Amino acid sequence: MIKQIAFAIVLSASPAIAQDFPAHFVTDGVAADDALNIRAMPDATSDIIGEYGPYTLNIEVIHTSNDGKWGFVGLGEQNGWVAMRFLARSDHQQAYEFPRPMSCFGTEPFWSLNVTVRGDEYHAMGEDRRDLNMIRENAGPNGAIAVFEEGPTLNRTLIVQKGYCSDGMSDREFGWKATLFNEAPDGNGAQSGCCTLDAHR
Repeated sequence: MIKQIAFAIVLSASPAIAQDFPAHFVTDGVAADDALNIRAMPDATSDIIGEYGPYTLNIEVIHTSNDGKWGFVGLGEQNGWVAMRFLARSDHQQAYEFPRPMSCFGTEPFWSLNVTVRGDEYHAMGEDRRDLNMIRENAGPNGAIAVFEEGPTLNRTLIVQKGYCSDGMSDREFGWKATLFNEAPDGNGAQSGCCTLDAHR
């Protein structure tokens, strides 16, 4: 019953970020010997703080500037802006599918859960990485949910929702907030954190 309620909540939640974002993009129209600059502000004269190469995949745009010309992206422990005219959207999952690739993580204790096209895994500080088997997934305009099996007795349910999130350790803004609910014979528990579609985190 808890999982059914969680699925209903995440699929009907009101938006905290525009429904079209965050989203995956690739560089487009960048010459082979050039790069797409990441700038400190949405302005072509602003300081350059990073760059994307001409064939870069899985760039996450969290939101755009008011005029739609600049995209807000993550870069290490900060954020920056890139010109949207050099990006092309690359979301290809079905409406009901959990977004991939997506990395979720939290603190106290440190944990991460990665959902990729090649497989899914969970990692906690001081422990080995563990392979997960996704047994259920669904998505809506403002979030997604997935249930994973980790061995015969442990289930993990990951709920992600679009909205502002901070990892509490850096100045970087994320566009997804996460709740991870763990069901185990020795007790259940929930963890919170942030997520990103950015494969370059």
